[in-house]
Amino acid sequence: MSYSRISAENAAVLFVDHQTGLANGVQTQSPVDFLNNVKALVRIAQIYKLPSIITTSAHQGPNGPIMPAVEQGLPDATIVHRGGEINAFDDPAFAAAVKATGRKKLLIAGISTEVCVGLAALSALDLGYEVYAVLDASGTWSKLVEDAAIARMVQAGVIPVTWVGVGAELLVDWRSATGEAHGHLMGDFLPFAGNNAAGFFAAKA
Repeated sequence: MSYSRISAENAAVLFVDHQTGLANGVQTQSPVDFLNNVKALVRIAQIYKLPSIITTSAHQGPNGPIMPAVEQGLPDATIVHRGGEINAFDDPAFAAAVKATGRKKLLIAGISTEVCVGLAALSALDLGYEVYAVLDASGTWSKLVEDAAIARMVQAGVIPVTWVGVGAELLVDWRSATGEAHGHLMGDFLPFAGNNAAGFFAAKA
């Protein structure tokens, strides 16, 4: 195994079916924790200027519109409203939008973990992408279902990650140009770590 790092130059983020109606069914995290984690991933995409694609399923029906935290947080993201395809990569417009990013590492999050994340992740692997499932910015209705989805993805070669790990890998060094913005990210979404970051910058001053 070789370690090929996620970077601001090689990664893109896919938000698959982060919709208000579907979010109501997430039971694998508390609503507060889930929203916190989704917002954190959005902020990471902002800080590191990662190409971002948002896709929905039946957004005018019970699945609901895009979660405001995602749509408002990423106003420049490409949005693909799928007509009925369950696997996002079955939609030619979505597949083309992902290809157009020119990125080979895909950070995928969504609702639900076993369908919207899992099926897209498997298809992305088949297309030659390196795929990372951002599990804490994803959710479903059952821990058993989530565990089965993770096992299937990992067996296929998907890499499980969390927003904290993704952010740290992108940051590389607190002394970098994104260090202070990353410190604010941690303060907003993981306060104890934000306190540590604030201490770093205070000592540096």
